[in-house]
Amino acid sequence: MPHSYHVEKHYTERSGWLRAAVLGANDGIISVTSLVVGMAASGASSQTLLIACVAGLISGAASMAAGEYISVKSQQDIEKSDLKMEARELKLHPEHELNELKHIYMKRGLEPDLAEKVAEQLTKHNALDAHARDEIGIFAHTSAQPFTAAFSSALAFTVGSLFPLLSILLLPQPFLNQGVMLVGIISLGIMGALAGYVGGANIWKGALRVMLWGILAMLFSTWIGSLFHVALN
Repeated sequence: MPHSYHVEKHYTERSGWLRAAVLGANDGIISVTSLVVGMAASGASSQTLLIACVAGLISGAASMAAGEYISVKSQQDIEKSDLKMEARELKLHPEHELNELKHIYMKRGLEPDLAEKVAEQLTKHNALDAHARDEIGIFAHTSAQPFTAAFSSALAFTVGSLFPLLSILLLPQPFLNQGVMLVGIISLGIMGALAGYVGGANIWKGALRVMLWGILAMLFSTWIGSLFHVALN
């Protein structure tokens, strides 16, 4: 009778898309909200703020997607180069690579004889996979995925940008500046708590951390905008 075993889902399996999604959402809220409150402080009209918000949403989402793709693609290229190098070494110097794997397991606490047996068994099963995982540190579930990261960043940035956009559409002109900022701070707290929950971290620390940086960015943008005192039509 075959034995069943428990398979655990770890938070690191979410690290690829979670990092891109959190970065995109936070950037969408902070950058677009800061843009809006800065222009509002300068005396811009609601219509001008709406146009600027939409432009910030579109350009920001495209920029996030492109930047994330290039960054993760570069990481993927490095991983592929390392794997090619390792495959070549396995073909040219198999004994040296086997001994290298043995010493890796010895450093992790295995006895020499057991480390040698483990290295031999894993080499027979899949030598390149063993070296990728235990020598280089490349794991299948955390390897770079450029398109996934780019899409997650762009989508998350768009979602984050919707908060200031809806604030402009729904809030009355006299309370627009303070209202957009308040909505931005609250939405940052929600996103920070959600990211902490999904990542298995403390939701309150995650929320407070991102709210603090958001408040600083918005206050700085408001101060810069207030220096101009011009009404943009």
